[in-house]
Amino acid sequence: MASQRKQPIDTFQRLEEFLGYIRAILERSAGTVRQYRYDLVLFFRFLITDDRKLQPEDEEWASIDISIVDDSFLRSLQLSDLYSYITWLAATRKTSPATRARRTSSLRTFFDYLTTKAHVLEENIALNLELPKQLKRLPRYLSLDESRDLLQAASDDDSKLSTRDYCILTLFLNCGMRLSELCGINLSDWRENTLVVLGKGGKERTIYLNGACIAAIRDYLPDRIKPIPNDRDAMFISRLGKRITDRAVQNIIKKYIRQAGLDPQRYSTHKLRHTAATLMYQYGEVDIRSLQAILGHSTVATTEIYTHIDNRSLHDAVEQNPLNFERNRPRQPVEDEEW
Repeated sequence: MASQRKQPIDTFQRLEEFLGYIRAILERSAGTVRQYRYDLVLFFRFLITDDRKLQPEDEEWASIDISIVDDSFLRSLQLSDLYSYITWLAATRKTSPATRARRTSSLRTFFDYLTTKAHVLEENIALNLELPKQLKRLPRYLSLDESRDLLQAASDDDSKLSTRDYCILTLFLNCGMRLSELCGINLSDWRENTLVVLGKGGKERTIYLNGACIAAIRDYLPDRIKPIPNDRDAMFISRLGKRITDRAVQNIIKKYIRQAGLDPQRYSTHKLRHTAATLMYQYGEVDIRSLQAILGHSTVATTEIYTHIDNRSLHDAVEQNPLNFERNRPRQPVEDEEW
C-alpha cells in the first residue's frame, strides 16, 4: 500500500491559491510572493498558538500547524483578531511602523482576495483595518564627495574582479537601479547607451547610460569570468562562473564602503539608489516626472521622497533671503509709552 504524502504544516489551500493568484494574475515578483507568504504564515501561526509568549525565533514556532485553516476557520475570523495581531506585532515583537504597515497591507490584500475573488467571505473583515501611522524620514544617502570616495576605493583595488566591482558601483550610482535589476542584467540587454532591466512587477524599462557607465562596462567585459552554460548571457558573473547573486553584490558594496572609510551599518545597496536619485535631483536639474521614469516608480508619490533637500541647503536658502539684513538704526529709548 502506497504511503500517503505528508501534508506541509506551514500552508493551507486558500493561501496557496492566493499566492498563485498574485504570482500569475497580478504578476508580482518572486520576492514579493515570498514576503506575502511570510506575513500570512506569521499571522495564522499567531492565531493558532495558545502561547502568546512564543516567538518566531523559538523552535516551537515552526511546529505550529496552520494546515488546519479551512473556509470555516476563515469565516470565523473578526476584525478584532486582526487588531490583536497588530497589537502583538507592536507590543511584543517591537516591530517598526513600516513593518507593521507592510504586514497590515498583506492582510488587507489577502482578505480582499477571499472576498472578491475566491468568494469565501461575504464581508471583508480587513476593509476598515487602518495602516499604522509611519514617520516620514528622509532617505539616507551618500554625499557627492562620499560617492567619489566609494568609486575611488573600487578603482584603487588591484584584485582581478575590481573592474566588475567598479562597473557595478558605477551603474548603481549613475542609474539608480534596484539590486534585483542589476543582478538580472543580461549581455543581450545592453545596446551601447541603453540597458533594458526587469523592474518590479515584471515591468521592463529602458535605462539610458552616460559616458561613465559605458566606459565601465567596456573596461569590465574583457575581464569577465567565463560563465557556466546556463548563465552565459548574464552580464555580471561570480568567481564561480555563475550569475552574481543579490547577497554577493551586497557583500561587494559593504567591502568598498569600508575601504572608503564609511560605515557599512549606515549605508547599504539600496542607499546607493537613494544616492543616485538625490544627486540627479540636486545637481542634474531633473524634474520629478523624469526622475520617476528613471527610477521605475509606478506613481510620482513614491518619487517625491527623493526630492528632499539637505539641511545645509535649507540653511543657505534662509541665509540668502533678501530680507536677511541687520537693523542698523539704533533704537531710541522710549519712556512711559502706553500701548
